[in-house]
Parts: sequence; C-alpha cells; structure tokens
Amino acid sequence: MSGHHHHHGHISHSHHDRHGPHGHMPTNFSRAFAVGIALNTIYIIVEVTYGLLSGSMALLADAGHNLSDVLGLAVAWAGAELAKKPPSKQFTYGLGGSSILAALLNGLFLLVACGAIAWEAIERFNAPQAVASQTVIIVASIGIVINFGTAMLFMRGQKEDINIRGAFLHMMADAAVSAGVVIGGIAIFYTGQNWIDPLISLFIVALIFWSTWGLLTEAVRMSLAGVPRGIDAEEVLDALSELPGVQTVHDLHIWPMSTSENALTAHLVIPGGHPGKRFLADVEAAMKKRFAIHHITIQIELEDEESDMCQTDCGS
Repeated sequence: MSGHHHHHGHISHSHHDRHGPHGHMPTNFSRAFAVGIALNTIYIIVEVTYGLLSGSMALLADAGHNLSDVLGLAVAWAGAELAKKPPSKQFTYGLGGSSILAALLNGLFLLVACGAIAWEAIERFNAPQAVASQTVIIVASIGIVINFGTAMLFMRGQKEDINIRGAFLHMMADAAVSAGVVIGGIAIFYTGQNWIDPLISLFIVALIFWSTWGLLTEAVRMSLAGVPRGIDAEEVLDALSELPGVQTVHDLHIWPMSTSENALTAHLVIPGGHPGKRFLADVEAAMKKRFAIHHITIQIELEDEESDMCQTDCGS
C-alpha cells in the first residue's frame, strides 16, 4: 500500500505576522542607530586626531574599539532595516540573512584591527614615547559620556532582539574602556611612566579580541545554519513530540534566518489523521512564545515512513 504520497499537509507560513511582538522594533531604533553612529563617528575622528597628537596608543586603541562598535551598530541597523523588506521572488526569506553575513565580516575586520593595534603597542614597549596625558584624560572623558549616552538609546530594546542587545552591550563596554583610558592618563600624569599607555592599549585589544571571538563563532555557526544559541533542539523535539496525536517527529530542522529571526521545519507522524485546523495555529503560537521561533513549516504524515515502509512495501 503506497498511500502515503497524497496526505502531506504542508502549511506555508503567512508573512503578515512575521514580526509578531517585534513589529514596532525597527522603527523605534532607526533614530537611535543614526544618532549613535553619527556621534561615535565624530568622536572616532577626534580620538584618532588627538591620539596622534598626544602620542597615545591607548587613545588609538580606544578609537579602534569605538570603530568596531560603529561597525557593529551599522550592521545591526542594516540588519533591522533589511529585515523589514518583504520577501521577493529571488529572496523568498527576505534579506534578514544579510545581518549574519555582516556580523561575519565585522568579526573578521575586528581581528585584523586587533593585530594592528597589538603590533604597534608591542613596538612601543621597546621605545616608550612621551604621552600628553592631560589631552588623553579630556578626550577619553568625552568618550565616557558619548558611549554611555548611546547605550541609553538602546536600553529599551535590548530584551527582545540579539541585535539591539549587542549594540547596548557594546556601548556600555565602550564607556568602560574610555574610563580605563582616563585612569591610564591620570596614572601617566602622576608617575610619568609612559609604558602605562601601550599596556592599556593591549588590555583594550584583549577585550576587543574576546568579544569579537564570541561574535565570530556565533556568526559562523549561523552561516552554517546551526541551531541558534539559546534554543535547545532536544527541548524543541520534546515539545513537538508531546503534542496531541503525535507519534514521532523526524526531519526536525532549526536555523537562523537573520540575527533576530529563526525558522523551523519538521515532519510530525500523526496516525490518527490531521488533528484539525486549530492544531497548526496552536503549534505556531507555542513555538513562538517558548522558543522565539517565528517561521514554522510542519509536514503531517499519517504513518511513520521510516518504520512502516518495509512492512507495507518491501514484501511486494
């Protein structure tokens, strides 16, 4: 009996609610992104200029760190904007995936920046240069204010979207790094020890490297359609298996479509026949609420092809 060909119930996911509770998100933060990027870009120019003038490696390293975050902000913004574009014939998932690519490029770029700053700092240890510590203190203090202010712009949205959360954490980290540079400047001012400056820049490099490594591994994992961090595939499998009428679950796939949206496909074996029209809506709601998975496609099968196949077909 090969009657298991015509009863695959495919549900395509409607795209009207693709932003569920996040529908308001991108509009809220467009201005925050624009302001954050503008302020920080101006500040980076100031920091590089005075870093060169004052001979401070720490200021230049901090500029590198701020640049990393402006890139991060730009990526998060582009991701949020592109995710708003509706799917097209060519890109049936929309362009949200560009946020993953951008995160990948961002991470690679930062590692290169780390190498360059570290190289220069190590050279400086051999021949410490005079540092105009008062300039350093003033410029880095401005940095604390700008970074903290930018972080506050993202305070609200950091609970719901990894992208916005990244922007928030980056800005907070930046404020902390600027504070470190200020402390270094004060130390040089009172002790006259110029090697403190490259030492601080190395600490900053270590910090950038550490945060970038996380970003990079996550971006690679997303690029390879790995199960997104924060979702346990076993738990999802159990949740689907416990649904009424479901005998087994197979071909379960969970992958990120962008840095803020996830998709899932699965085959559910339901021997008793299609469980009625509320079923799919319920599954969808449950997956969205419990695992933050927005795009769900489920195929319903009346018999387990994997096990029943031979009992029915292989004899004939």
